[in-house]
Amino acid sequence: MNFNLSQIPERIRKPRKSGITMIMDKGLSQQEVRNFMSIAHPHVDIVKLGFGTSYVTPNLREKIEVYREYDIPVYFGGTLFEAFLIRNQFQDYIDICKDYGINHMEVSDGSITIPHAEKCGYIEKLTKYGIVLSEVGSKDAAHIIPPYKWIELMKAELEAGSTYVIAEAREAGNVGIYRGSGEVREGLVQEILTQIPEEKIIWEAPQKAQQLYFIELIGCNVNLGNIAPTEILPLETMRVGLRGDTFHLFLDKENAS
Repeated sequence: MNFNLSQIPERIRKPRKSGITMIMDKGLSQQEVRNFMSIAHPHVDIVKLGFGTSYVTPNLREKIEVYREYDIPVYFGGTLFEAFLIRNQFQDYIDICKDYGINHMEVSDGSITIPHAEKCGYIEKLTKYGIVLSEVGSKDAAHIIPPYKWIELMKAELEAGSTYVIAEAREAGNVGIYRGSGEVREGLVQEILTQIPEEKIIWEAPQKAQQLYFIELIGCNVNLGNIAPTEILPLETMRVGLRGDTFHLFLDKENAS
């Protein structure tokens, strides 16, 4: 860091397995990625190429290579996985990941219905090719999953080989673990945490208030996802108590003046 400040909470160092920040890239250009990485790479752990944007992105290989220069893993959004799957092109999806050197893969069922045993089967198969992140929760706001079911699904997917389970929120942060207003479904979150290790969950938290909630609940090393590239430095300051929202969170009350 640029200065010496006491009472800064200790962030796990990269490469980290918890305390990770997953960025959602919804269409940055190759030059924008280079500019973004020049300032933000110490704070970025994984990049998701959102939904199906990788299909329509010009110079995709070159763009991925810029992230690779900074040792940042990239993966295709879960919606793309579902698009291959519904077209009976699961093997093609594997081949595409190999071709582009993608070794992180997301298995989701937010847009299509997949029997859960079958979903776990895909997770198990993909673990042979890399690290699997599986998403739990529906993109349909009308489809409310009770807490016991979230826990059941997450446990099964971790047992099938997922390195992380992602708690669905969409890029807007208004479904899944959130109400339509963006408010956290606190009872759901806290019940999940009674059964699922916090370091195994990536909470999609695109909104500032959502990020703050999880930092206050779990601490500076909570796993957060669907963060906009422009929010990576603001989020990192919030993680370490250098933003108004968390300014007093990590201070020793007796010694702070």
